[in-house]
Amino acid sequence: MHRHRTPAPPPAHTFSALEKRLLNEFQHGFPLDAEPFREIGRRLGVSEEQVLTALGRLHREGAISRVGPVLKPNRVGVSTLAAMAVPPGELERVAALVSARPEVNHNYERLHRFNLWFVVTASDTQHLDAVLDGISRECGLPVMDLPMVEDYFIDLGFDLKWN
Repeated sequence: MHRHRTPAPPPAHTFSALEKRLLNEFQHGFPLDAEPFREIGRRLGVSEEQVLTALGRLHREGAISRVGPVLKPNRVGVSTLAAMAVPPGELERVAALVSARPEVNHNYERLHRFNLWFVVTASDTQHLDAVLDGISRECGLPVMDLPMVEDYFIDLGFDLKWN
């Protein structure tokens, strides 16, 4: 369960030159290639292994959580935001059950009556409904389905300023 307590990345002075370039230059335009990390290495003048080693360190130290695409919702399959009002003593157990589902991208706690929020992605509406119903049955709690009504694109990339 994510509680918005991601470990702080190491101070900027501990990032290598390669790590700084990876963090800054590949927020957009990630190569659509059979060997993307080799292509990144070629662009940066390093080996694929050096790229993977640097990304592994960034992940271990909490500077990045994942490397992967961000697709517009409901362009490939269907998805929804869901929420549950979970008794505080049951939160860890219920979050573990929710996270065990391969269709659940992530979940996180919120300070609200509806304290467990998660995103579910499935191949079609029937599968999505079955996942939500299954979570509700397994946890013994209702799941509130919050389908997207209108989408807003927020570009989360930003130019990192290194001192």
